[in-house]
Amino acid sequence: MSSTLGNLFKVTTFGESHGKGVGAIVDGCPPGLALGEGDIQPQLDRRRPGQTHLTTDREETDRVTILSGVENGRALGTPIGMSVANKDQRPGDYADMRSVPRPSHADYTYQMKYGIRTSSGGGRSSARETIGRVAAGAIAEKFLHEDYGIEIVAWVSSVSTITADEVDENRITRAEVDQTAVRCPSGPKADEMIRAIMAAKDDKDSLGGIISCVCRHVPAGLGEPVFDKMEACLAHAMLSIPATKGFEIGSGFEGTRMSGSRHNDPFIKKEDRLGTVTNYSGGVQGGISNGEPIIFRVAFKPPATIGKSQNTADFNGNHMVLEAKGRHDPCVVPRAVPIVESMAALVIADLALQQRARKHY
Repeated sequence: MSSTLGNLFKVTTFGESHGKGVGAIVDGCPPGLALGEGDIQPQLDRRRPGQTHLTTDREETDRVTILSGVENGRALGTPIGMSVANKDQRPGDYADMRSVPRPSHADYTYQMKYGIRTSSGGGRSSARETIGRVAAGAIAEKFLHEDYGIEIVAWVSSVSTITADEVDENRITRAEVDQTAVRCPSGPKADEMIRAIMAAKDDKDSLGGIISCVCRHVPAGLGEPVFDKMEACLAHAMLSIPATKGFEIGSGFEGTRMSGSRHNDPFIKKEDRLGTVTNYSGGVQGGISNGEPIIFRVAFKPPATIGKSQNTADFNGNHMVLEAKGRHDPCVVPRAVPIVESMAALVIADLALQQRARKHY
């Protein structure tokens, strides 16, 4: 099983949802970076369960402990080990589901691939695995901000059929995003989303949604054609997040409805560099960043584990009616916002180090 992402800035995550803990090992962080647990915890707090009535009722503080790679507040350049203990796991909630693969969950496919699977929760397929990604992403983000001034902000742009109003991608901040429980900066639309999620929760059902993300001040020249293009690496990272089903960058699928003369981004002089008048390319051309904001969207399906009765079959093919137990998000997108930001930071940090190595070769 591949649990590692990156070439120079490498991240390996470990742990299961109902085991003793989860975490990550970061290898390749530049030495000397000012770093402590306080740099990592804020993003984990935004990701943790139980923070609002829109999320799972599982109560976890998700306090991170740095085990290695940092001394006297500075990264040593050696592997940084981080762990987060599981405090409120309830494996007994899954006892009745051990013989029944949950519809659209990873129970069946993990069993077919490995011949064995965790008997409680989703194991490595659980969203709890993303704690390690977020912890590692916080390190990557600090490196990017200090060395390049890069800013990464994600927000919920739709829940089910409710679409948020357009935001100013050049100005949107995390503080604005976090003003609503659903992490949508469009007030009235956010209220609609909250009502829809609560209705689904009351009905023991779930909803999907879309997260938009902007990466500002990314320098031109990042990306490794032909197979490690910027958008290819971002897509790889985003589609590795649990419950994701789609990725698009810039104009995305809507760009197919436009003519080339309208879709092209004309160049103009912007201070000390060339820039573009429009940004249908989403900040990437030919797989390489062009200096404009990188803008993309990630689609999340409705969470598979629901309490609503479902006709299905057990592993032996016998008909069953499943009412899944356990504590699960009725909609993952509010808590997935920092995960998307973290995965973007990991990709850009890795590509930045690759470009830095090329210049020093």
